[in-house]
Amino acid sequence: MEPINPQNFQGYSKQELFALFREFLEEYYKQREKELHEISLIERIVRVEEELKSLRKEMSYRFEALLREMNARFEALLAEQRALREEMNTRFEVVIKEMNTRFEAHKRESDARFEALEKRFSFLQWTMMLGFTILSILITVFNFLKG
Repeated sequence: MEPINPQNFQGYSKQELFALFREFLEEYYKQREKELHEISLIERIVRVEEELKSLRKEMSYRFEALLREMNARFEALLAEQRALREEMNTRFEVVIKEMNTRFEAHKRESDARFEALEKRFSFLQWTMMLGFTILSILITVFNFLKG
């Protein structure tokens, strides 16, 4: 802006001076408005950055809370799974003992049957040998008497 010199305004009428003054004021306010607008934009940017910063903090806090909650749930699931595994192992051991007991009983029963069958075969074998021996002796005696 140029410095104001009253000699510069001597040839102007009052209306012209008011018009010049109005133009000057309008231009001044336009420049100030731009400056104010720029300042308000800077303030808005600062506010947005502060809001983003607070949002980041809140998101970080929520993420950490969610992570803690998920870890707690995971630990609970692991504990539950361990308990189920132990219960299954206990049941499996009971079933194995029961199966072993049944197998041993079945084995004893089979052994007893096999021994009884073996005794029968042995008795039959001796009976057949005795029968053949007696038959051989009788054939020999009849052949000896015939001849």
